[in-house]
This record gives sequence, structure tokens and C-alpha cells, in this order.
Amino acid sequence: MVNWLTSTSQYFSAATTTCYHSFLGLVPWYQYLPISSAPACSITLDLSQTNQWDKLWLIGFAIFEDLLRVAGMLAIVFIIYGGIRYITSQGEPETTKSARGTIINALIGLAIAIIAAATVQFIANNIVG
Repeated sequence: MVNWLTSTSQYFSAATTTCYHSFLGLVPWYQYLPISSAPACSITLDLSQTNQWDKLWLIGFAIFEDLLRVAGMLAIVFIIYGGIRYITSQGEPETTKSARGTIINALIGLAIAIIAAATVQFIANNIVG
């Protein structure tokens, strides 16, 4: 009898070998570049060939995706800041209105950053694939 948990964990461990690690959810600049198979995980980027210049777009997509993720993190910080201002407004109408505006604007910015990062990731994965 085959243990289902053991067989699936072996399948997933063999299928999900990656050559990069993320830091705070940020992707490395070489995420979308073709990487040789493990254990070497080497990147081949020779810009002397004409077709290699297309790889610069992939590096740009990775950097742009990181910038969008940082914008999302900043939006979360502004949501927290607006919440603190809302709590400490002590019922003053102007301060409450300003804090509510900060929260709403930060939520709109967070939604835009999430949608834009997902779009960039989708486009970059389709170029690679």
C-alpha cells in the first residue's frame, strides 16, 4: 500500500525546484531569465548576441514588479497610519474626515498596485513560456 502523503510530497518536492529565493516577497532581478537546471542554477546572459537583448525586458519586468510590490507595502503602511489617525481623532470632524480620506486613498492605491503587479507577472510569464 502506497502512503498518499509520502508519494505527493515526493512529487511536489521534485516538481518545485527553484533557483531563487525571495526577500520580503520581492522577486530577484533574474526571476524571468532562463536558468539552467539545478544544482548549477547558472544564468546565461551574453549581450553580444543580438537575441540576448530581449532578456533585458525580462529584467525590467522583474524590477518593475518589485517596485509595484513596494508600492503595495507603502499603501498598507498608509492604511495603518490612517487608522491610527482615525482612532486618535477623538471625534473631531476635520481630523476624522482627513483620516478617512487617507484610508480610502491608500486602499485605492493598494488595489491598483495589486492589479498592476499581477498584470506584469502575467505578461512576463507569458513571454518566458
